[in-house]
Amino acid sequence: MTASSPFLSKTEPSCPKDLLERALQFAPPRIAIARAGAPAPMEAAQDATEAGVMVPVFVGERDRIEQEASALNWNISSFDLIEAEGEDGSAMAAASAVREGQADVLMKGHLHTDSFMKAAISRTHGLRTDKRFVHIFHMSPPGGGRPLLISDAAVNVAPNMTTREDAIRLVVELSQRLGTKRPRVAILSATESAIESVPSSIEGRDLAEWAKTNVPDADVRGPLAMDLILSGEAAATKGMADDPVAGQADAVIVPDIVSGNTLFKTLVYVGGACAAGVVMGGAAPILLTSRADPPAARLASAALSQILCAKPKAR
Repeated sequence: MTASSPFLSKTEPSCPKDLLERALQFAPPRIAIARAGAPAPMEAAQDATEAGVMVPVFVGERDRIEQEASALNWNISSFDLIEAEGEDGSAMAAASAVREGQADVLMKGHLHTDSFMKAAISRTHGLRTDKRFVHIFHMSPPGGGRPLLISDAAVNVAPNMTTREDAIRLVVELSQRLGTKRPRVAILSATESAIESVPSSIEGRDLAEWAKTNVPDADVRGPLAMDLILSGEAAATKGMADDPVAGQADAVIVPDIVSGNTLFKTLVYVGGACAAGVVMGGAAPILLTSRADPPAARLASAALSQILCAKPKAR
């Protein structure tokens, strides 16, 4: 028997009710699932379809997809199924389906991330635009409440300043789609002072200055350490109680994938948060799901894509 750490939360993540309610204002998007024929992606597709946040477009080996559907006692005959072989073939076929208008969202199924993302960024089959791809996590606390957006914890390893500028724009866009009129964005560092020996603090200051002119519909502050991002008490203690972002951030821009990945996993495994993720910046939303994602996170990710697609419901 494996001993559990006393720091790990025993809370089971749940898909935020308010996120689902907002998503259900719109029609469910058609989501192309690259290599759908495996238990996790098929269970996620069934849950999301029954919740009204997805119309699945199955991509991959027909026999595997039908076998998994049968195991779930799910009749999928009314949904599109695009036959493709292997990881690369399924990824390219799914990306092409979105590019050609057969689907609205691209979702990772049973395949490796490198094969999936290679197809997503392909200039001939994929969803590349003049913007950079940026992954954003929507972190919701147990029991509901104000979410925290985190970028980038999964795609960009060491994002340069231009990529983080795009990230600021995209988290502001997503936050506004979620109902926050003037989002509060924090640029993460280890300090609230710009110190030459801490490069992320200098970059945080410069990004905040850039945002004053280029992102006028949001409050962006940096650099800020994590305590000043999350805690109003810490902000008051450090004389920043009047700062519009300190202690009440809606979004965090991290300096690299290590800090972003650590932050999101800490909130999940220690805080019991539900982590919904979406890649923005392409021609359509991309759902980069993981085998370790619980069902609630997969459902919440589909709901995020429904909000981003914002397709009107049929009357």
